[in-house]
Parts: sequence; structure tokens; C-alpha cells
Amino acid sequence: MPLWTRGFAVVFHGGRSTVAGMSLNRMEQTVHDYIVLRPEERRHWQEKVARLAVRATDDHAAAEAVAAELAGYCRERAGVVAEFLELAGPGGPNRLLLRNLAELLLRLWAAPRPKRRPAMGADGDGPT
Repeated sequence: MPLWTRGFAVVFHGGRSTVAGMSLNRMEQTVHDYIVLRPEERRHWQEKVARLAVRATDDHAAAEAVAAELAGYCRERAGVVAEFLELAGPGGPNRLLLRNLAELLLRLWAAPRPKRRPAMGADGDGPT
């Protein structure tokens, strides 16, 4: 099945890659490609991202939680997958380097949070 039929686009231009309008670094792109091209991994991460998003207090906390899980995943996969061994390096993957990927996965796979409505004034005709 071609990538474009799965609901997102991967575009390469000028040595940089973007997925669904977001720029990913080399580590993020490798992890993204590994996850989305393997149905079992994709299902696992879709469920995990949705679960972490529900538990988090806000979008920033959710992105931190997903980035931390991705970093742990990279360390674990480095023992068995060659692409991850190169990414892990001597100090392991850095959570900050996975933040864009975490935010992308949240946009793709987590339910959007309800928007807060402004509080109504005492007279009921608008925000205070």
C-alpha cells in the first residue's frame, strides 16, 4: 500500500524531510518510518500515544511523555535493529531530539482536547 493512502505525506526536499507539514530530524524520521511501515508497531504506538494523551494534564505534558517513551523505545530497539543502534549512540537518544516526532504522533493519533470557552460576564453578554 503506498504511503500517500495512509492519510499523511512524506516530502523530501533540500535534504530535509517533512511529515504532515512538520520537519523531522534524521533520528525522528528513522523512528517514524520504522513505526508507520510496520502494522503491529503502528497499532501499538497509536494506542500508546492515545493513552498517554488522555493521562496528561495538557499538550506539553503529553508531548514530554510520548518523547520519553520514544527515547526508551529507541534504547530498547537498539539491541536488535541496526537502524536504532546507529541512532542510540554512546549516550542513547535524547528526548529533546524526539519532541517534534512526539508532537506529530499526538496530532495524528490522539483525540483533540476540547477548547476552553471564555467565562461569561455577570450580565451574560460576553467574556469578562
